[in-house]
Amino acid sequence: QVELVESGGGLVQAVGSLTLSCVGSGRTFSSYGTAWFRQAPGKEREFVAGIMWNSDSIHYKTSVKGRITIARDNDKNTVSLQMKRLQPDDTALYYCAAITDGMGLPLSEKYYEYWGRGTQVTVSS
Repeated sequence: QVELVESGGGLVQAVGSLTLSCVGSGRTFSSYGTAWFRQAPGKEREFVAGIMWNSDSIHYKTSVKGRITIARDNDKNTVSLQMKRLQPDDTALYYCAAITDGMGLPLSEKYYEYWGRGTQVTVSS
């Protein structure tokens, strides 16, 4: 088991930048693959980016590819999401999720075992 806590959300103007962070505790962080999801009001929760435990495999949602970077540091039990050129459509509650090593990085939220409470990102025009 692992507990996840997100931070770094806030209010930012369009085309601005923001970096989110997720800290894991309770078990060796390297035992899990991690991903970021987001959910806007009235919309489905969607996959944003994922990174394998050893960082050898990284996947991005096509609409954010090129302006979002995911990275992790197993020694510090952290995974980050660097976001650039933000737009109002990026406004959402962003969640950090973990999945048992060996399960890959599925796009569906139902495969992820552990979740943080989320951190709010609001982008103004």
